[in-house]
Amino acid sequence: MSPRPDAASWIDEFPARIAALDAAHLRRRRRAVVPAGGAHLLVDGAPMLAFCSNDYLGLAGHPALAEAACAGAREFGVGSGGSPLVSGHSAANAALEADLARFVGLPRALYFYAGYATNAGIVPALVGEGDALFSDALNHACLIDGARLSRARIHRYPHADLAALEAALASSPARRKLVITDAVFSMDGDVADIPALLALCERHDALLLLDDAHGFGVLGPQGRGALAEAGLAGAQASRRVLYMATLGKAAGVAGAFVAGDDALIEWLLQKTRSYIFATAAPPLLARALQASLALIEAEDSRREHLARLVQRLRDGLAPRLQGTHWQLGESRTAVQAVVIGANDDALAAMEGLRQRGLWVPAIRPPTVPEGTARLRIALSAAHTEADVDRLLQALAELAPAAVEALA
Repeated sequence: MSPRPDAASWIDEFPARIAALDAAHLRRRRRAVVPAGGAHLLVDGAPMLAFCSNDYLGLAGHPALAEAACAGAREFGVGSGGSPLVSGHSAANAALEADLARFVGLPRALYFYAGYATNAGIVPALVGEGDALFSDALNHACLIDGARLSRARIHRYPHADLAALEAALASSPARRKLVITDAVFSMDGDVADIPALLALCERHDALLLLDDAHGFGVLGPQGRGALAEAGLAGAQASRRVLYMATLGKAAGVAGAFVAGDDALIEWLLQKTRSYIFATAAPPLLARALQASLALIEAEDSRREHLARLVQRLRDGLAPRLQGTHWQLGESRTAVQAVVIGANDDALAAMEGLRQRGLWVPAIRPPTVPEGTARLRIALSAAHTEADVDRLLQALAELAPAAVEALA
Protein backbone atom coordinates (compact mmCIF):
# COMPACT_ATOMS: atom_id res chain seq x y z
CA MET A 1 0.00 0.00 0.00
CA SER A 2 1.46 3.38 -1.01
CA PRO A 3 1.78 6.11 1.66
CA ARG A 4 -0.56 9.09 1.46
CA PRO A 5 0.92 12.01 -0.55
CA ASP A 6 0.80 14.19 2.57
CA ALA A 7 2.32 11.60 4.92
CA ALA A 8 5.60 12.47 6.63
CA SER A 9 8.59 10.72 5.09
CA TRP A 10 12.01 10.08 6.52
CA ILE A 11 13.38 11.65 3.34
CA ASP A 12 12.02 14.98 4.58
CA GLU A 13 14.40 14.81 7.55
CA PHE A 14 17.57 15.55 5.57
CA PRO A 15 17.37 19.38 5.69
CA ALA A 16 17.04 19.24 9.49
CA ARG A 17 19.87 16.73 9.74
CA ILE A 18 22.10 18.98 7.66
CA ALA A 19 21.13 21.90 9.91
CA ALA A 20 22.20 19.81 12.90
CA LEU A 21 25.62 19.36 11.30
CA ASP A 22 25.85 23.13 10.93
CA ALA A 23 24.89 23.65 14.57
CA ALA A 24 27.65 21.27 15.69
CA HIS A 25 30.18 22.90 13.34
CA LEU A 26 30.57 19.57 11.52
CA ARG A 27 29.41 20.38 8.00
CA ARG A 28 32.14 19.97 5.41
CA ARG A 29 32.47 22.00 2.24
CA ARG A 30 34.43 21.30 -0.90
CA ARG A 31 36.56 23.93 -2.56
CA ALA A 32 37.70 24.03 -6.18
CA VAL A 33 41.48 24.19 -6.46
CA VAL A 34 43.95 24.90 -9.25
CA PRO A 35 47.73 24.32 -8.86
CA ALA A 36 49.66 27.58 -8.88
CA GLY A 37 53.25 26.37 -8.55
CA GLY A 38 55.09 24.80 -5.63
CA ALA A 39 52.90 24.68 -2.53
CA HIS A 40 50.60 27.40 -3.87
CA LEU A 41 47.01 26.88 -5.02
CA LEU A 42 44.10 28.89 -6.24
CA VAL A 43 41.29 27.97 -3.86
CA ASP A 44 37.88 29.04 -5.16
CA GLY A 45 39.84 31.56 -7.20
CA ALA A 46 41.83 32.99 -4.26
CA PRO A 47 45.63 32.51 -4.07
CA MET A 48 46.66 30.39 -1.07
CA LEU A 49 49.85 28.97 0.38
CA ALA A 50 48.65 25.45 1.17
CA PHE A 51 49.63 23.35 4.17
CA CYS A 52 46.98 20.72 3.50
CA SER A 53 48.35 18.50 0.74
CA ASN A 54 49.73 14.99 1.28
CA ASP A 55 52.10 15.57 -1.66
CA TYR A 56 54.95 15.24 0.82
CA LEU A 57 57.80 15.21 -1.69
CA GLY A 58 56.35 17.79 -4.06
CA LEU A 59 56.17 15.29 -6.93
CA ALA A 60 52.55 15.72 -8.02
CA GLY A 61 53.47 18.47 -10.47
CA HIS A 62 56.88 17.12 -11.50
CA PRO A 63 57.48 17.29 -15.29
CA ALA A 64 58.92 13.77 -15.39
CA LEU A 65 55.68 12.32 -14.03
CA ALA A 66 53.56 14.33 -16.46
CA GLU A 67 55.68 13.22 -19.40
CA ALA A 68 55.56 9.57 -18.29
CA ALA A 69 51.77 9.76 -18.00
CA CYS A 70 51.52 11.29 -21.50
CA ALA A 71 53.80 8.61 -22.92
CA GLY A 72 51.69 5.97 -21.18
CA ALA A 73 48.52 7.44 -22.69
CA ARG A 74 50.08 7.38 -26.16
CA GLU A 75 51.13 3.75 -25.67
CA PHE A 76 48.06 2.32 -23.93
CA GLY A 77 45.28 4.88 -24.30
CA VAL A 78 43.51 6.50 -21.37
CA GLY A 79 41.35 3.81 -19.73
CA SER A 80 42.19 0.24 -18.74
CA GLY A 81 38.94 -1.14 -20.12
CA GLY A 82 38.36 -3.93 -17.63
CA SER A 83 39.01 -5.47 -14.24
CA PRO A 84 42.51 -6.84 -13.55
CA LEU A 85 41.38 -10.47 -13.90
CA VAL A 86 39.76 -9.83 -17.28
CA SER A 87 41.66 -7.41 -19.52
CA GLY A 88 42.65 -4.53 -17.24
CA HIS A 89 46.01 -5.83 -15.98
CA SER A 90 48.23 -4.03 -18.47
CA ALA A 91 51.91 -4.68 -19.04
CA ALA A 92 52.52 -1.29 -17.41
CA ASN A 93 50.64 -2.33 -14.26
CA ALA A 94 52.55 -5.62 -14.13
CA ALA A 95 55.87 -3.79 -14.42
CA LEU A 96 54.84 -1.37 -11.68
CA GLU A 97 54.00 -4.25 -9.31
CA ALA A 98 57.48 -5.70 -9.83
CA ASP A 99 59.06 -2.29 -9.20
CA LEU A 100 57.00 -1.74 -6.04
CA ALA A 101 57.93 -5.14 -4.59
CA ARG A 102 61.61 -4.51 -5.26
CA PHE A 103 61.41 -0.99 -3.85
CA VAL A 104 59.90 -1.98 -0.49
CA GLY A 105 61.96 -5.17 -0.21
CA LEU A 106 59.13 -7.69 -0.20
CA PRO A 107 58.49 -10.72 -2.44
CA ARG A 108 55.41 -9.55 -4.33
CA ALA A 109 53.04 -6.59 -4.69
CA LEU A 110 49.44 -6.11 -5.83
CA TYR A 111 48.46 -2.73 -7.34
CA PHE A 112 45.02 -1.23 -6.60
CA TYR A 113 43.21 1.77 -8.06
CA ALA A 114 42.66 3.44 -4.64
CA GLY A 115 43.91 3.20 -1.08
CA TYR A 116 40.51 3.13 0.54
CA ALA A 117 39.42 0.25 -1.67
CA THR A 118 42.62 -1.61 -0.81
CA ASN A 119 42.11 -1.73 2.95
CA ALA A 120 38.35 -2.05 2.78
CA GLY A 121 38.85 -5.09 0.53
CA ILE A 122 41.90 -6.93 1.83
CA VAL A 123 40.83 -7.07 5.48
CA PRO A 124 37.65 -9.10 4.71
CA ALA A 125 39.75 -11.32 2.42
CA LEU A 126 42.04 -12.19 5.33
CA VAL A 127 39.61 -12.82 8.21
CA GLY A 128 35.92 -13.50 8.63
CA GLU A 129 33.28 -14.75 11.01
CA GLY A 130 34.85 -16.67 13.90
CA ASP A 131 38.22 -14.96 13.47
CA ALA A 132 39.67 -12.16 15.63
CA LEU A 133 40.79 -8.73 14.51
CA PHE A 134 42.78 -6.25 16.63
CA SER A 135 42.61 -2.59 15.63
CA ASP A 136 44.37 0.51 16.99
CA ALA A 137 41.84 3.07 18.21
CA LEU A 138 43.19 5.76 15.88
CA ASN A 139 43.30 3.72 12.68
CA HIS A 140 42.16 5.30 9.43
CA ALA A 141 38.52 4.91 8.38
CA CYS A 142 39.38 2.50 5.55
CA LEU A 143 40.88 0.02 8.02
CA ILE A 144 37.89 0.45 10.31
CA ASP A 145 35.46 -0.18 7.45
CA GLY A 146 37.46 -3.19 6.31
CA ALA A 147 37.26 -4.57 9.84
CA ARG A 148 33.48 -4.12 9.94
CA LEU A 149 33.03 -5.75 6.55
CA SER A 150 35.07 -8.76 7.63
CA ARG A 151 32.53 -9.85 10.30
CA ALA A 152 35.45 -10.96 12.45
CA ARG A 153 35.29 -10.18 16.16
CA ILE A 154 36.86 -6.74 16.55
CA HIS A 155 39.08 -5.90 19.52
CA ARG A 156 39.77 -2.14 19.56
CA TYR A 157 42.81 -1.40 21.71
CA PRO A 158 43.81 2.07 23.02
CA HIS A 159 46.12 3.96 20.71
CA ALA A 160 49.64 2.46 20.70
CA ASP A 161 48.91 0.53 23.92
CA LEU A 162 50.89 -2.63 23.26
CA ALA A 163 50.18 -4.04 26.71
CA ALA A 164 46.45 -3.87 26.01
CA LEU A 165 47.01 -5.43 22.59
CA GLU A 166 49.00 -8.29 24.05
CA ALA A 167 46.33 -8.97 26.66
CA ALA A 168 43.67 -9.06 23.95
CA LEU A 169 45.74 -11.37 21.76
CA ALA A 170 46.48 -13.69 24.68
CA SER A 171 42.83 -13.96 25.72
CA SER A 172 41.45 -14.59 22.23
CA PRO A 173 40.56 -18.22 21.46
CA ALA A 174 40.43 -17.54 17.72
CA ARG A 175 42.74 -19.58 15.52
CA ARG A 176 43.16 -16.79 12.97
CA LYS A 177 44.21 -13.40 14.34
CA LEU A 178 44.87 -10.19 12.40
CA VAL A 179 46.40 -6.99 13.83
CA ILE A 180 45.75 -3.87 11.74
CA THR A 181 47.39 -0.50 12.30
CA ASP A 182 48.50 2.68 10.62
CA ALA A 183 52.29 2.84 10.39
CA VAL A 184 52.16 6.65 10.47
CA PHE A 185 48.89 7.87 11.98
CA SER A 186 47.24 10.24 9.55
CA MET A 187 45.86 12.83 11.99
CA ASP A 188 48.65 12.82 14.60
CA GLY A 189 51.76 11.97 12.61
CA ASP A 190 53.21 9.56 15.18
CA VAL A 191 54.83 6.30 14.08
CA ALA A 192 53.80 2.83 15.26
CA ASP A 193 56.33 0.62 17.07
CA ILE A 194 56.56 -1.88 14.23
CA PRO A 195 59.23 -4.23 15.72
CA ALA A 196 57.19 -4.55 18.94
CA LEU A 197 53.98 -5.15 16.99
CA LEU A 198 55.65 -7.87 14.94
CA ALA A 199 57.06 -9.49 18.08
CA LEU A 200 53.54 -9.70 19.52
CA CYS A 201 52.23 -11.20 16.30
CA GLU A 202 54.97 -13.82 16.32
CA ARG A 203 54.24 -14.67 19.95
CA HIS A 204 50.50 -15.08 19.34
CA ASP A 205 50.49 -16.47 15.77
CA ALA A 206 48.91 -13.37 14.27
CA LEU A 207 49.23 -11.59 10.95
CA LEU A 208 50.18 -7.89 10.90
CA LEU A 209 48.73 -5.47 8.34
CA LEU A 210 50.54 -2.11 8.21
CA ASP A 211 49.01 0.90 6.45
CA ASP A 212 51.99 3.11 5.56
CA ALA A 213 50.07 5.68 3.52
CA HIS A 214 51.92 8.56 5.21
CA GLY A 215 55.34 6.94 5.54
CA PHE A 216 55.95 5.50 2.07
CA GLY A 217 58.34 7.72 0.14
CA VAL A 218 59.26 9.72 3.24
CA LEU A 219 60.57 7.30 5.88
CA GLY A 220 63.32 4.73 5.60
CA PRO A 221 66.38 4.52 3.35
CA GLN A 222 65.61 6.07 -0.06
CA GLY A 223 62.03 6.54 1.12
CA ARG A 224 61.28 2.81 1.16
CA GLY A 225 58.83 3.27 4.03
CA ALA A 226 58.30 2.60 7.71
CA LEU A 227 58.88 -1.14 7.40
CA ALA A 228 62.31 -0.59 5.85
CA GLU A 229 63.06 2.08 8.47
CA ALA A 230 62.36 -0.57 11.13
CA GLY A 231 64.86 -2.93 9.46
CA LEU A 232 62.15 -5.44 8.54
CA ALA A 233 62.36 -5.46 4.75
CA GLY A 234 64.55 -7.40 2.33
CA ALA A 235 66.40 -10.26 4.02
CA GLN A 236 64.77 -9.33 7.34
CA ALA A 237 61.20 -9.43 5.99
CA SER A 238 58.66 -11.52 7.87
CA ARG A 239 55.94 -13.59 6.20
CA ARG A 240 53.64 -12.34 8.98
CA VAL A 241 53.65 -8.77 7.62
CA LEU A 242 51.46 -7.34 4.90
CA TYR A 243 52.63 -3.87 3.92
CA MET A 244 50.12 -1.48 2.35
CA ALA A 245 50.84 2.03 1.07
CA THR A 246 49.09 4.61 -1.06
CA LEU A 247 50.52 6.17 -4.22
CA GLY A 248 48.65 9.47 -4.20
CA LYS A 249 50.61 11.06 -1.36
CA ALA A 250 54.42 11.11 -1.41
CA ALA A 251 54.41 9.32 -4.79
CA GLY A 252 52.34 12.15 -6.23
CA VAL A 253 49.97 10.14 -8.46
CA ALA A 254 47.09 7.84 -7.41
CA GLY A 255 46.33 4.29 -6.34
CA ALA A 256 47.78 1.97 -3.72
CA PHE A 257 49.44 -1.39 -3.29
CA VAL A 258 49.86 -4.19 -0.81
CA ALA A 259 53.08 -6.22 -0.61
CA GLY A 260 54.18 -9.31 1.25
CA ASP A 261 54.67 -13.06 1.08
CA ASP A 262 53.87 -14.55 -2.34
CA ALA A 263 51.15 -16.87 -1.03
CA LEU A 264 49.43 -14.05 0.87
CA ILE A 265 49.41 -11.79 -2.18
CA GLU A 266 48.08 -14.60 -4.36
CA TRP A 267 45.28 -15.16 -1.85
CA LEU A 268 44.40 -11.47 -1.90
CA LEU A 269 44.37 -11.48 -5.70
CA GLN A 270 41.91 -14.38 -5.62
CA LYS A 271 39.65 -13.14 -2.81
CA THR A 272 39.67 -9.32 -2.60
CA ARG A 273 36.36 -8.12 -3.99
CA SER A 274 37.49 -4.52 -4.43
CA TYR A 275 40.27 -5.84 -6.68
CA ILE A 276 38.38 -8.52 -8.58
CA PHE A 277 35.22 -6.58 -9.40
CA ALA A 278 36.61 -3.08 -10.10
CA THR A 279 38.08 -1.63 -13.26
CA ALA A 280 41.87 -1.62 -13.08
CA ALA A 281 43.84 1.58 -12.75
CA PRO A 282 44.74 3.15 -16.12
CA PRO A 283 48.20 2.12 -17.37
CA LEU A 284 49.20 5.75 -17.88
CA LEU A 285 49.18 6.10 -14.08
CA ALA A 286 51.45 3.08 -13.74
CA ARG A 287 53.95 4.72 -16.07
CA ALA A 288 53.80 7.93 -14.02
CA LEU A 289 54.35 5.92 -10.85
CA GLN A 290 57.40 4.19 -12.28
CA ALA A 291 58.86 7.64 -12.93
CA SER A 292 57.92 8.67 -9.39
CA LEU A 293 59.64 5.64 -7.83
CA ALA A 294 62.84 6.52 -9.68
CA LEU A 295 62.77 10.06 -8.27
CA ILE A 296 61.89 8.89 -4.74
CA GLU A 297 64.81 6.47 -4.78
CA ALA A 298 67.34 8.88 -6.24
CA GLU A 299 66.54 12.22 -4.58
CA ASP A 300 67.35 12.06 -0.88
CA SER A 301 67.56 15.86 -0.99
CA ARG A 302 63.75 16.07 -0.98
CA ARG A 303 63.50 14.09 2.26
CA GLU A 304 66.37 16.02 3.82
CA HIS A 305 64.70 19.33 2.98
CA LEU A 306 61.38 18.08 4.35
CA ALA A 307 63.04 16.98 7.60
CA ARG A 308 64.55 20.46 8.02
CA LEU A 309 61.13 22.05 7.50
CA VAL A 310 59.56 19.74 10.11
CA GLN A 311 62.20 20.73 12.65
CA ARG A 312 61.87 24.43 11.79
CA LEU A 313 58.11 24.29 12.31
CA ARG A 314 58.35 22.43 15.61
CA ASP A 315 61.12 24.65 16.97
CA GLY A 316 59.15 27.75 15.99
CA LEU A 317 55.79 26.59 17.30
CA ALA A 318 56.87 25.53 20.78
CA PRO A 319 57.47 29.06 22.12
CA ARG A 320 54.53 30.52 20.22
CA LEU A 321 52.05 28.08 21.77
CA GLN A 322 53.41 28.35 25.30
CA GLY A 323 50.71 29.60 27.64
CA THR A 324 47.87 28.77 25.24
CA HIS A 325 45.50 25.82 25.29
CA TRP A 326 46.69 24.82 21.81
CA GLN A 327 48.88 21.73 21.88
CA LEU A 328 51.45 20.55 19.35
CA GLY A 329 51.36 16.78 18.93
CA GLU A 330 54.38 14.51 19.12
CA SER A 331 55.43 13.82 15.54
CA ARG A 332 58.65 13.56 13.55
CA THR A 333 56.83 13.23 10.25
CA ALA A 334 55.35 15.63 7.70
CA VAL A 335 52.01 15.52 9.58
CA GLN A 336 51.99 18.08 12.38
CA ALA A 337 48.83 18.47 14.47
CA VAL A 338 47.95 21.54 16.52
CA VAL A 339 45.15 20.32 18.77
CA ILE A 340 42.73 23.12 19.66
CA GLY A 341 39.74 21.30 21.17
CA ALA A 342 36.35 22.73 20.24
CA ASN A 343 35.07 22.48 16.68
CA ASP A 344 34.17 26.16 16.41
CA ASP A 345 37.58 27.25 17.73
CA ALA A 346 39.34 25.08 15.16
CA LEU A 347 37.18 26.52 12.39
CA ALA A 348 37.91 30.04 13.61
CA ALA A 349 41.65 29.34 13.49
CA MET A 350 41.31 27.94 9.97
CA GLU A 351 39.40 31.04 8.90
CA GLY A 352 42.02 33.30 10.45
CA LEU A 353 44.70 31.56 8.45
CA ARG A 354 42.60 31.72 5.29
CA GLN A 355 42.28 35.48 5.68
CA ARG A 356 46.08 35.61 5.78
CA GLY A 357 46.36 33.61 2.54
CA LEU A 358 47.15 30.27 4.24
CA TRP A 359 45.10 27.14 3.74
CA VAL A 360 45.33 24.77 6.71
CA PRO A 361 42.38 22.44 7.28
CA ALA A 362 40.44 22.18 10.52
CA ILE A 363 39.93 18.49 11.28
CA ARG A 364 36.91 17.63 13.40
CA PRO A 365 35.04 14.54 14.62
CA PRO A 366 34.43 11.87 13.53
CA THR A 367 37.82 12.04 11.81
CA VAL A 368 39.39 12.70 15.22
CA PRO A 369 38.01 12.00 18.73
CA GLU A 370 35.51 14.39 20.31
CA GLY A 371 37.17 17.40 21.91
CA THR A 372 40.34 17.15 19.82
CA ALA A 373 39.50 19.28 16.78
CA ARG A 374 42.71 20.52 15.31
CA LEU A 375 44.70 22.17 12.59
CA ARG A 376 46.39 19.45 10.55
CA ILE A 377 49.54 20.96 9.07
CA ALA A 378 50.98 18.94 6.21
CA LEU A 379 54.49 19.88 5.16
CA SER A 380 55.96 19.20 1.75
CA ALA A 381 59.33 19.37 0.08
CA ALA A 382 57.62 21.95 -2.14
CA HIS A 383 57.56 24.38 0.80
CA THR A 384 60.38 26.78 1.49
CA GLU A 385 61.73 27.93 4.84
CA ALA A 386 60.07 31.29 4.15
CA ASP A 387 56.74 29.47 3.72
CA VAL A 388 57.11 27.87 7.14
CA ASP A 389 58.08 31.18 8.71
CA ARG A 390 54.97 32.78 7.22
CA LEU A 391 52.82 30.08 8.80
CA LEU A 392 54.57 30.49 12.16
CA GLN A 393 53.92 34.22 12.13
CA ALA A 394 50.24 33.71 11.36
CA LEU A 395 49.82 31.13 14.12
CA ALA A 396 51.54 33.50 16.56
CA GLU A 397 48.97 36.16 15.69
CA LEU A 398 46.07 33.76 16.14
CA ALA A 399 47.11 31.82 19.23
CA PRO A 400 46.84 34.76 21.71
CA ALA A 401 43.23 35.24 20.62
CA ALA A 402 42.59 31.68 21.76
CA VAL A 403 44.01 32.50 25.19
CA GLU A 404 41.80 35.59 25.48
CA ALA A 405 38.74 33.52 24.62
CA LEU A 406 39.44 31.37 27.67
CA ALA A 407 39.84 34.31 30.06
